[in-house]
Amino acid sequence: MSAAAANVAVIGGGISGAVCASLLAARGVAVTLFDSGRGAGGRMAQRREVMEDGTELRFDHGAPYFTVSNDEVARVVGGWEARGLVAEWKAMFACFDRESGKFRDFDKEGTTKKYVGVPGMNSICKSLCQEDGVMAKFGVTIGKMDWLQDRSSWSLASLDGKDLGNFDYVVATDKNVASQKVSGLTGKPPPLDLSVFPHLATMFQDIPVRPCFALMLAFSEPLAMVPVQGFSFYNSDSLSWAFCDSSKPERACAPPNRQSWVLRSTAEYASKVINSMGPRKPSAEALAKVAEELFKEFQATGLNIPQPIFMKAHRWGGAFPAVSTGGDDKCVWEKSIKLAICGDFCASPSVEGAVLSGMRGASKILGCLNLPSGL
Repeated sequence: MSAAAANVAVIGGGISGAVCASLLAARGVAVTLFDSGRGAGGRMAQRREVMEDGTELRFDHGAPYFTVSNDEVARVVGGWEARGLVAEWKAMFACFDRESGKFRDFDKEGTTKKYVGVPGMNSICKSLCQEDGVMAKFGVTIGKMDWLQDRSSWSLASLDGKDLGNFDYVVATDKNVASQKVSGLTGKPPPLDLSVFPHLATMFQDIPVRPCFALMLAFSEPLAMVPVQGFSFYNSDSLSWAFCDSSKPERACAPPNRQSWVLRSTAEYASKVINSMGPRKPSAEALAKVAEELFKEFQATGLNIPQPIFMKAHRWGGAFPAVSTGGDDKCVWEKSIKLAICGDFCASPSVEGAVLSGMRGASKILGCLNLPSGL
């Protein structure tokens, strides 16, 4: 089969899916990317919020930045940097000890280059999904994936039963395609019929995840007692880190002395809250209570934190995996059914792991089509 004759469905427009789709499209493969969200990004997301006075605020409420140690990924990221999709965030980090009330370990990872998407973390996925040869369809949740043995292809349908077409290959970057957990929320079985692929069921049934809450804050003045752009918390029951979002390159912040921050809760705190409020989407009241609690902990640092002019919490329920399942391949490749499963849960739970997994998924399919991966 030639590249032009092959068509591939990529499920998920986070960084794994976006990277995989763009690498396939660059080799002439027809790619359709489906994502249930309003736009690309997944956990490399950016939130747009509007204040009561009409001021627009933007927050990277998912991954705050990423680092690169793998040579293959470094080459890809170098390309993004040349295109102006990412820039280095020259930030100083530290650790704040909640017990002593002091900052320590200033810039332990100072030598590691920290990358951010510009002007937002979602810029990378957004741009990759707009490349020639990628047809991106947002607001579409996959409800069913059927392997047609006689045609050696996949038939996909949306959660609301619409036929989405037939595809020679499928790349699934959402671990929920084979997870029973989703059924509890949608009332429907997972898209992939696990009775047909029992070994995949075993692999995906219980990837442990680490839930967390993100707290988005805006202040009318800089936090004068915080000498760094980001810090992790030591000895805090509910907060794990805080980053000054407005200090990233090419972040427009008006008026100029305003600061925006994103804080991340600990997984322990989030688990406790989710256990009591249930797995469904939390109400605005429930999120407001979480925001209050986390902000109280931020104020209890003694760092003279003023009242914010904007405050909102976001829940990441089961998005961040605690382990990886893909082994040395960094992706799960089912050659007999032309299915690649990619994501940070296959490589390592990081942006770099997700990028590498998407690259490996693309290479597997290009190999089957006898095309060089060009990586």
